[in-house]
Amino acid sequence: MSDKTTVAKTDDLQPGQGMVADVAGREIAVFNIDGTFYALDNTCAHRGGPLGEGDLEGDVVTCPWHGWQFNVTTGVCVNNPSACVKTFPVAVEAGEVKVDL
Repeated sequence: MSDKTTVAKTDDLQPGQGMVADVAGREIAVFNIDGTFYALDNTCAHRGGPLGEGDLEGDVVTCPWHGWQFNVTTGVCVNNPSACVKTFPVAVEAGEVKVDL
């Protein structure tokens, strides 16, 4: 059974922006790339930095703590492809961004 949680309105997160949302007690980083929304674990695989607070360029977010970069569409680390963060399905329904854990 799907457990979708609304994390934002589509108008709240402009293209090129990210945010952190609490979904069932878990911090999730949510990003808007040209109107398509993506969600991944907010915890950097390197040292636990908050990915949702990082800078987004294209489809890559840079962790604000140590500069590790992750592709937000796949969760794969650009610096070290063996390091990944978990991604989550996202749906947009009636103007709301919903994440499915």
